[in-house]
Amino acid sequence: MSKTTNAATLRLRDLAVCIRSKNAGPFMLTIDLFFSGPEDCRRVIDAHVLTPESIAAIYRVDAATVKIIYVAQANALKVSLPRARAAGDVGDCDVAGGQQFAPLMDLAVPA
Repeated sequence: MSKTTNAATLRLRDLAVCIRSKNAGPFMLTIDLFFSGPEDCRRVIDAHVLTPESIAAIYRVDAATVKIIYVAQANALKVSLPRARAAGDVGDCDVAGGQQFAPLMDLAVPA
């Protein structure tokens, strides 16, 4: 069951039909966010909650290393950022990068 903060604010998990992450090589992650239609995708873009700066703050990386691509044909956003540790390095607890999307799920998206 999805949770909302109020009628005008939703969580990213309420708007996206799929949020996933995976490695984009041993040193980079990619996070894909798919929406059911252009309206929900546009709502997230227009709210400016997914920016290089916000991603950098959440994942503790340099904003200059974060890339966000809007894929209109898929009603999707693709986020690329450096991994905190190389895949498989000592201390890496998510070799495939498949759990790295989780911090974005509760991101508040205002109307």
